[in-house]
Amino acid sequence: MGSFFKDNQDLVAAFEGLDLEEVVDILESGYDDPDGPSDYEDAMDNYRLALGLAGEIAADTIAPLSEEIDAHGATFSEGEVTYASGSEQAYQRLGQSGLAGVIVPRKHGGLGFPATIYIMMIEMVSRADASIMTMFGYQDIGEAIAEFATDEVAAKYLPEYAAGRHIGAMVLTEPGAGSDLQSIRLKAFQDEEGQWRLRGVKQFISNGNGQLLLVLARSEPDVEGTFGLSLFACHGGERVQVTRVEEKMGLHGSPTCELYFDDAPADMVGRRRYGLLHVLHVLNHARFSVAAQALGIAEAAAREARAYAKERVQFGRVIETMPPVADLLIGMAVDLEAGRAMLYDGTQRLDLRNKLEERISHVKAEGGDTKPLRARFKRLAAQVDFLSPATKYWVTETSNRICYEAQQVHGGMGYMKELPLERFVRDVRITTIYEGTTQVQVAASIGNALADTLGDLFDGWDSVDRRPETAELVARLSALRAMYRSVAEAASDCDESSREAAARCVVDAYLGLYGSYLLVNQAEADDRKVRVAQRFVAKTEVAMATAEAVFRSGIHDSFRNVGTIIG
Repeated sequence: MGSFFKDNQDLVAAFEGLDLEEVVDILESGYDDPDGPSDYEDAMDNYRLALGLAGEIAADTIAPLSEEIDAHGATFSEGEVTYASGSEQAYQRLGQSGLAGVIVPRKHGGLGFPATIYIMMIEMVSRADASIMTMFGYQDIGEAIAEFATDEVAAKYLPEYAAGRHIGAMVLTEPGAGSDLQSIRLKAFQDEEGQWRLRGVKQFISNGNGQLLLVLARSEPDVEGTFGLSLFACHGGERVQVTRVEEKMGLHGSPTCELYFDDAPADMVGRRRYGLLHVLHVLNHARFSVAAQALGIAEAAAREARAYAKERVQFGRVIETMPPVADLLIGMAVDLEAGRAMLYDGTQRLDLRNKLEERISHVKAEGGDTKPLRARFKRLAAQVDFLSPATKYWVTETSNRICYEAQQVHGGMGYMKELPLERFVRDVRITTIYEGTTQVQVAASIGNALADTLGDLFDGWDSVDRRPETAELVARLSALRAMYRSVAEAASDCDESSREAAARCVVDAYLGLYGSYLLVNQAEADDRKVRVAQRFVAKTEVAMATAEAVFRSGIHDSFRNVGTIIG
């Protein structure tokens, strides 16, 4: 029996290194639920078992179906979407195993796990087949309904969803509103009996044919922008028509639908006019989910490249020993581990931020002093506001490059359909686009990067007693922080347009510091990780020098010549 958990020692180490005790203590609230864990150690044992189960399903059920899922894909005929048989088989297995509601609370039929554990499962499922992730990996929908809807609404939608009998979709994008969600026009109105109904068109909706749709719609026709929108849950049915399924480059097993809502009945989720704010909560989860999807695809691609390079002989030697190929393989491995470190550090902070918010509400209701908790929450919220878009940006872009380089290692064979490399390249491409393009994520990150939002973390890591090998790396990082301050000052001195043009190199430099510290921390107890950290710190030095050179050269102002250069 295979396992995409146990065969990935870096993922296992990431799990064993988690610090979720405060999160779980708040989540389990006294450990008095007879269906829940008895204490933190019991909870972690449960999470470990669930990850093992997800890893086995990914390896033994989903991965063997991936070629067939890609070849046949989802089909569309006479208004009906039909999944590839492999897709149905894979999702059914996940549902039967109790994994369709990992972050849905137990009272609604789910497991009630922290998001970090769920994101780890997404990585493994995506390594097996990236299109199945879109069926499994939108559980943020269920979590949002549990968080914001009334118990009555939650009871209406969540049990079937958490059991895996319903597939969910996050229904945001419209023909005239992609990343600009404030421009959404789909109409929400109440009929004579007070029933909310939805009318209009949505586009590019993954699994839009599903039975549980979380829809952002304009409930206030006379209010433009953020506070004209509300969030709704809707059952798919005859009043939600699939009018088109897109022909896509990748993710063939996942139908991407255009939908027409024909006065479809719906239930409001959360506060009226606060729909976009509720969606931003969902997107914090969703960005990490897409990063995990990309990481899983890249893990699969890098493994194929390593195996091929060990066996392929050219010019009388295996290509793994050739410096250009060895450098590619090392770069892939180091960036995978850096991305994984960023991803799961970020999701732990997301978990703690969300649970502290719950604790603040409880303490306030009991008349207690919330000031210390609010101060911690404020710091964590700022960190998550940076790490959610920044991690999504860095991991998805890096994963695209890893898949490209893995294909390159295979030479001409990587271009052939008989190997999975070309599928990985096709599937990973969407991850820098959906749930917000790279450019949107960088724009959302630059403010916090310039504000040195992670500075307190870096200060704490600078003060840790280190062994000589890691102490030397921390000294280099301290020097890089000084360089970064000059980069940030140069960026802050620019006008807004120039700062936007240069934002990516600034965010790269700042994320390099973050990833370097995480890898150095791991290297304290792992000699192999010292080499990994050394490589990544050196890469960060290059990124920092590049950022300095951008401002020194003025290349970031080239956008002003767009009309002259491109005509």
